[in-house]
Amino acid sequence: MITALAIWLIIMAARLTRHPRNRPGVSAGLVDQARELKALGRLQEAVFLVRGETGMSQRAAARFVDRL
Repeated sequence: MITALAIWLIIMAARLTRHPRNRPGVSAGLVDQARELKALGRLQEAVFLVRGETGMSQRAAARFVDRL
């Protein structure tokens, strides 16, 4: 029988393996633009871009950009 801990570990492993391109509502072009802004050190602009295109919250968009 699978325990609650085993289920939790499976869920966490699945979350860690997610790639930003797999997120619904996020196009490959948006990922590329945000990644370019991040590489230029313009993190806030990248977060603003992601929020504007997807409707994500500030926190979710910041996490998304951090993972790029």
